[in-house]
Amino acid sequence: MQQPWTLPWLCALLLGLMGFLVSGSDFQHHKYEDMVRALFAVQSECPYITRIYSIGHSVEGRHLYVLEFSDNPGNHEALEPEFKYVGNMHGNEVLGRELLIKFSQFLCEEYRNRNQRIVRLIHDTRIHILPSMNPDGYEVAARQGPEFNGYLVGRGNAREIDLNRDFPDLNALMYYYEKTKGRNHHLPLPDNWEHQVQPETLAVIKWMQNYNFILSANLHGGAVVANYPFDKSRDGRIRGRTTYSATPDDKIFRKLARTYSYAHGWMHKGWNCGDYFDEGITNGASWYSLSKGMQDFNYLYTNCFEITLELSCDKFPPASALPREWLGNREALVSYLEQVHHGIKGMVYDENNNPISKAEISVAGINHDVTAGVDGDYFRLLLPGTYTVTASAPGYLPFTSTVTVGPAEAIQVGFCSTHSKMRVDYDTDK
Repeated sequence: MQQPWTLPWLCALLLGLMGFLVSGSDFQHHKYEDMVRALFAVQSECPYITRIYSIGHSVEGRHLYVLEFSDNPGNHEALEPEFKYVGNMHGNEVLGRELLIKFSQFLCEEYRNRNQRIVRLIHDTRIHILPSMNPDGYEVAARQGPEFNGYLVGRGNAREIDLNRDFPDLNALMYYYEKTKGRNHHLPLPDNWEHQVQPETLAVIKWMQNYNFILSANLHGGAVVANYPFDKSRDGRIRGRTTYSATPDDKIFRKLARTYSYAHGWMHKGWNCGDYFDEGITNGASWYSLSKGMQDFNYLYTNCFEITLELSCDKFPPASALPREWLGNREALVSYLEQVHHGIKGMVYDENNNPISKAEISVAGINHDVTAGVDGDYFRLLLPGTYTVTASAPGYLPFTSTVTVGPAEAIQVGFCSTHSKMRVDYDTDK
C-alpha cells in the first residue's frame, strides 16, 4: 500500500517533469496504423504495468484499442478504482487523440523513471485509455489535414452518425422519475437498444457494462472549457434559450471541472476561442442542450462520473501546435485522474464474507445512489464534509452510518451484512 494521497504531490511531479524533454520532433499526428504502433510500443516498453485490449470494432472494421495501466494489468483489485479517458469521439477533433497517446508514453516513461506520483497512481488505480473512439471519422478528417479540414468533415463515423448523439436517451426517464420519486441511478435501457446504436457506441456501452468505472473524461475540441452534466435541458419546450440542468452531484461535478480547468495552462482564464466561461467551466445544458450524449449516459446508467473536456479552438491543430497543447494539458490530465481517490470506498460482505454485488450505497441529501461491483467493493465520490451513508441490498436490513470525508484520501467504510442487519466498519485508507 502506498502513502496517503496528499496535496504536496505537485512538487514531486514538477521535479519529474523537469527531466521530461519536449521537442517538436516528439509530436506528430497519428493515423490509425501509427496510433496502433505507438500504443504497442508503450506496451513493449512497460510490459509489466500495461495491457492492450480491444473493446470492439468501428463500422469499417478498425479495432477500438484500449491501453490499460495497472500494477496488475488485466485484473480488477478490490478497492482499486477504475478510471477511463476517451478521445476522438468526433473524428475531426484530434487533439484528445494525440494527448492520450502522449499521456500513455508519459505514464510509461515516468514510471520507469520512478516518479513517485506516477508510480502511486499506477499502483493504486486501474487506468484505461481509449485514444480513438471514432477511428473511421479520423481517417476522413486526416485526408484533408489541418489546413483544409472543415468543421464537420469526419465528425461522424463512417455512416456520418454523430456518436455523441447516439447513446440511449435516459435523461427523459430520469426527469420523469424525479417527479415521481422513481429510481435515481442505473436506469434501464430501452428494448432492442443494441440495434439502435452504432457499432462504436455499442462497444463503449458494453465496455461500461464490463468495468465498474468510477471517473472518466471525454476529450473533444472546438472550444476550451470543462463541461459537466447534465447536457440535456430539463425543459425541452424552451427554444433558443439555455437553462442550467444540474445533477444531484452538481457540487462535485463543478469541483471536478475546476480541477481540470485550473490545472490547465489557460482554460481557467475564461476567455478562449472568442467565448467566455467563468473559471473555464460550464454546465452542459447551460451552454446548449444536447440529447443522447455520452457523459449524461455514464452518470445515469453506471457508477461513473464523466465530464467533457473541450481542449482546443482548432479541431485539427497542426503538428507544430502539439507541444504547447501537451504542456498546457499534462498536469491537468494527472490532477483530474487523481480525483478518483476522493470520497468514500469500502467492501460489502455477508456474514460468511461473501461479497454482496449490486448493494446500493446512498448518501442523504444527494438523490443519486451507486452500487457495489461484482467483488463487493464500492466507490462514492464526495466533497469534504460529514455525510449520512446507507448500505442496502435485497434480503438484508439497511445500515446507516455517519462518515466524515476529508480533503485528501478516500475514507474506507466497509459493511458486513447479515440477513437481519448490516454492521459498518470504517477507517482511513492508508
